[in-house]
Amino acid sequence: MRGKKKRIKPLPSDKLLSHPQALCNMLRRIATDAGEITLEYFDDAGFDGADAKGDGSPVTIADRKAESFIENALKDLMSDVPFIGEEAVHEGRIPDISAAEYFWMVDALDGTKEFISGSGDYTVNIALIHKKEPIVGVVYVPVKGEMYAGHHEGVAIRYMEDSGTEKQIHTRPAPTEGLTVVASRNHSNQDRLDEFLSSYKVAKTIKRGSSLKICAIAAGKADLYPRLGPTCEWDIAAGDAILRAAGGTLTDLSGTPIIYGKSDDKFLNPEFVARPNDLALAA
Repeated sequence: MRGKKKRIKPLPSDKLLSHPQALCNMLRRIATDAGEITLEYFDDAGFDGADAKGDGSPVTIADRKAESFIENALKDLMSDVPFIGEEAVHEGRIPDISAAEYFWMVDALDGTKEFISGSGDYTVNIALIHKKEPIVGVVYVPVKGEMYAGHHEGVAIRYMEDSGTEKQIHTRPAPTEGLTVVASRNHSNQDRLDEFLSSYKVAKTIKRGSSLKICAIAAGKADLYPRLGPTCEWDIAAGDAILRAAGGTLTDLSGTPIIYGKSDDKFLNPEFVARPNDLALAA
């Protein structure tokens, strides 16, 4: 999927929205091209020159340039669908989505701390939201040439550029030997996590960055991802769409599915748990 960037031929929105597979393929191309932009600034020895946003979180030129590219590409694709992007929101560019049936939710470089440290665990996330639910999502890992994608017709895939292989992915049944828990490398509260997991039979815990934690569950490589701390909608929307398509769910701690478009609440998520549909929350 890498190579020279091609301009995507715009199609009527109603036609694209009625063909989620075609739309998903177009988003995969956009995410790949945005990932190429981030790689122009990536160095496994680390990135020097990050700025701090008003909330103290880091941002780089790669975040800004990749988001600008995605915003323009999505506008070319469907000009009537509002765009919500992490950097745009921090700049105060927030469209009125109160009456919007559809809108984009984008994190052009999810895992900026991973990017700055020289880790390859950062992703490009693009999701389409319909009536507060994510219905199409792509998560691209530029350093690895790894793509996850899914849409609401129950289709979820993982594609690897080095081998050119693409396969369907699905969540797995809970292993009898215990769950594999995935946790944040940079944001975990170990005491609270240990307390939450005390009600489960856990075999091992692995640490990942960015939305790859959700994708690990969608791909059947892990079973539980509790996020006991603050996140925003753009951090999880694409992964949530893929997880739903792969047979999983992302809910708050009481089991209520996450909704999107909470502009009055700064697009903040409640604490949540990602898991397969058949893995019940512990009482």
